[in-house]
Amino acid sequence: MKFFLAQLNPIVGDLHGNAKKIFHIAGKAYSDSADMVLTPELSLWGYPAKDLLLKKNLVEEQYLILDKLSKSINKNFGDLSITVGIAEKIDDSFFPNLYNSVVLIEKGEWKTIARKIILPTYEVFDEKRYFRSEDKVSVISKKIKNVTYKIGITICEDLWVNENIEGRGIHKKNPISDLKSKKIDLLLNFSASPYTFKKSKLRDKISSFAARYLKVPVLYINQVGANDDLIFDGNSFIINKTGSKIKQLKSFAEDTSIWDINENLNLVHENKSSEISSVFDALVLGVKDYAKKCGFRSALIGLSGGIDSALVSVIATAALGSKNIFCVSMPSRWSSEHSKIDAKYLVERLNIHLNTISIERIMSSFEDSFLKSLNFNAEGITNQNIQSRIRGTLLMALANQEKHLLLSTGNKSELAVGYCTLYGDMNGGLSVIGDLYKTNVFKLCNWLDSEDSIEHRKAYKLDTRIKIIGDKIRKKAPSAELGPDQFDTDSLPPYSLLDKILKGLIEEKKDLKCLEKDGHAKEQILKIIKLIKKAEFKRKQAPPILKLSSQSLGNDWRVPIAIFN
Repeated sequence: MKFFLAQLNPIVGDLHGNAKKIFHIAGKAYSDSADMVLTPELSLWGYPAKDLLLKKNLVEEQYLILDKLSKSINKNFGDLSITVGIAEKIDDSFFPNLYNSVVLIEKGEWKTIARKIILPTYEVFDEKRYFRSEDKVSVISKKIKNVTYKIGITICEDLWVNENIEGRGIHKKNPISDLKSKKIDLLLNFSASPYTFKKSKLRDKISSFAARYLKVPVLYINQVGANDDLIFDGNSFIINKTGSKIKQLKSFAEDTSIWDINENLNLVHENKSSEISSVFDALVLGVKDYAKKCGFRSALIGLSGGIDSALVSVIATAALGSKNIFCVSMPSRWSSEHSKIDAKYLVERLNIHLNTISIERIMSSFEDSFLKSLNFNAEGITNQNIQSRIRGTLLMALANQEKHLLLSTGNKSELAVGYCTLYGDMNGGLSVIGDLYKTNVFKLCNWLDSEDSIEHRKAYKLDTRIKIIGDKIRKKAPSAELGPDQFDTDSLPPYSLLDKILKGLIEEKKDLKCLEKDGHAKEQILKIIKLIKKAEFKRKQAPPILKLSSQSLGNDWRVPIAIFN
């Protein structure tokens, strides 16, 4: 029996377009003499479809599309079978009235073969808003060349039932345990599992456990591509019954592969790509797909000469190509000469566009207007925010005029403590590095300028002969340059200290006592906690943040604005 793994990048809600993609893949599988094609979770809808699933007309339309797709596959590819992820309607008066299901298309018809049992509601997931849980595990029989195979089916979270590996606690239901008595010949898992740090290794472990426990091969097929703030890394694979990987599909790219159940393959060697290189790949795909799926061909970046905007410029160039990246330098009276020069040289290294607009006259006009009309002299943080908002307004105007996607360049450390200006540097259609702490920004830039990144730079058509970020940008003291001789450390602890406390509070959910045990000063912790709370109203108005960690400050950060202090 030959399985054809199709790691697809769907567009959310494009039922017709996704069906065409599935049909095209069926043609490839037919050419390779495959028996069954596997596509990811909710492959007809794209994941996550969110409240599109509440549109009754779309749910009904999917059935018409399935009918047409079934007939077309049978007409063109004969007895080829293909799995498709759908939102299955439940005909009763209760809500939610959908299952997260997998259907099997064969012989011109389709039928439901599996429904998701465990519906996640942590991090970005909110599946109980849309779906009902199935009660029993799914097993189908498939006869090929007079041999009948019993195939167990799980959908994404149904596989994540080992508390010692995935760490979220014991589920009330355990599909893997329930499959033990079914004496299956192999296990399929259809997933739409987003990328986060080190998640690929967890998937390997959880699948290896299932293979060894059930003593069958596991075929794991995952969605790839970026949808809004989520990035799906693909990385589909096959693990043999002893728990060892025998096939690995590409990371961060559409890919296909065929496997005969009777084929003995060599073990796959461990992927040598580093976690930091995967972060870069994820961010590039995040920008590329967000722009493409939202209809943008070019990006606009406010370039300060600092490390954050430099990194975003490199990511955008890798994603969209140098000819499509437009930068604007907007120096004020406090902008240092070296920052202007650093921005200029970065643009030359990347071969991207740069315009310079001095905001000095605009600043003076604001100051005069306040003074003459209101007898109001803008000073300190007010003055600094005005500078940032002037820049933000100019960038938004250019983005509107030229139909660029404006990329926000703030990092997670700044966003966490509110070291950013609402309607200023927070402006943008997408926050590229908003889930990267400042210390990780430095790590990623150091990697980009090292020989370890050469192959990546080649792949993304970035210059490999020089350091792409540059020593001067990487080694300068962080500064927003909104005042005379201003540095970030004037307002914040050193990032090496700040980021440890932030990670403890945000990702690890530690309280004051735990952080004190880690060696942090109580006064410092309390100050940072206060800053995080105070900045919540800003984060609620931030652009979508590309998610990299288990806890970003985007859709999976559900904290009230008005909160007890």
